[in-house]
Order: sequence, then C-alpha cells, then structure tokens
Amino acid sequence: MEKRVAIVTGASRGLGREIARQFLEKGYYVVANYYQTPSGAQSLAAEFGVDNVLPVQADVRDKAAMTRLHEAVLQKFGRVDVLVHNALINFRFDPTKQLDLENIGWENYLAQMEGSVKGALNLLQTNLASLKKQNHPRFIAIGTNLFQSPVVPYHEYTTGKGALLAFVRNAAAELGKYGITCNMVSGGLLKTTDASAVTTPEVFDLIAATTSLKRVTTPADLAAAVCFLAEPAAQGISGQNIVVDSGQTFN
Repeated sequence: MEKRVAIVTGASRGLGREIARQFLEKGYYVVANYYQTPSGAQSLAAEFGVDNVLPVQADVRDKAAMTRLHEAVLQKFGRVDVLVHNALINFRFDPTKQLDLENIGWENYLAQMEGSVKGALNLLQTNLASLKKQNHPRFIAIGTNLFQSPVVPYHEYTTGKGALLAFVRNAAAELGKYGITCNMVSGGLLKTTDASAVTTPEVFDLIAATTSLKRVTTPADLAAAVCFLAEPAAQGISGQNIVVDSGQTFN
C-alpha cells in the first residue's frame, strides 16, 4: 500500500504540529503548512526526514498561495489523501483581553471567518481534483466545543468555528459521491498551545472541574481523533462533529 499524504495547515505550532507528528508516526507523508513561523515545520523535517515532510509557507486565506502549495505537494509526493484545516489566524484565548459585545467590531468577526471558512474553502478547492483520485480521501476541520458551551464568550472565534461546521456538513453532503468524507474534530480548551498559553490557571481549573474525566484536554488527545478519522476504518463517518473535551459536553 502506498504511503498516504496528509496536508496539515498551521502545522508549525501547537495542535497542528502535534497532528502532523502523529501522522508521521503512523507512516504518512506530511505537508506541514505554516504562515509566519517556519521553525516548527522545519524541525519536523529534521526529525522525520526531508523525504517524509514538506514544509510549505502559505496563507490559507490566499487562494493563489494555496494553489502553489498544492503544486508543490504534487511535485514532491504526487498525490493528496487527507486535508486537515487547523490554521488559526491571529487569535489567542485570553479572557482578560477578549472584547465584549459592547466593544467588539465586525472586523474581528471577519478576521476569524476568513481564517475558518475562507481558509477551508481554499484548501478544499485547490486539492479537490487530487482528492477525487484517491481511495478513502478525507477532509477534516478543527472546531471547538465553545459553540456548545461558551465557558468564555470568545465571540468572533466561536462564530467562525460555528460557520466552519456548516461548511463541513455541506461539503460532506456534496462530496460523498466521490467517497470523500468531511468531518470536524472539536476540542475543549487545550493545555497547552500557543493560543492558550495566555489562558489563566483559574480558567483551566474551572474547565477541568466541569469535565467527566476531571482533566483538561491535550493536543495529543485531539490529534489522535484526527488521525483516526483519516484512516480507512472511519470510512462510514461523515458530516459529523466529533467532540474531544474529556467529557465536558455531551452530544
């Protein structure tokens, strides 16, 4: 069986890097996309070998850049099997600096909508023709449990992820005829990523106390679910939002 190829956006830091790492450990080729921070993607290539990792700079909001990414993938690996839309644009989970409804602007919402939905659209459109050629092709988006339980009202972030879930389900309905499954994996607040590094200990403690497992979810927990959905064993799962939050929310 040929090695499968996974493109992971935002793969240089935090959750994205953990997802890329777990794919590599499972024997995938990985395209480690990054926007402004090459070091994490490059360190994956140094650890797992340049034959297995392709670091690529591209802004997911720029369709021309994502087209160039796709061309680089085909030149190196010749195929695309799995897309993971993880990139998070200019957002940190800082409850002390989060704008409330009285002060937040529409531009804040647009920034997250562009990263979440426009980024997903660009990633999927530029790779769709290649996905259709493969067995068990996958599109997986990273969501959040905040649109079920907004422990902290991160208005623009949560709204963007809610729209992304709608995008995923529409894509699942349309692309199923090609065998492409489309799903979302939604975490609770993860301990710890760059985005959650500014989260106060009190918030982490509050979340841990409200979970069934009495623990905060880790990037490794969520990455494992992403990798499972990429496998042939998950071929019957599509249009779903899989929540990995240590039992904080129930579906």
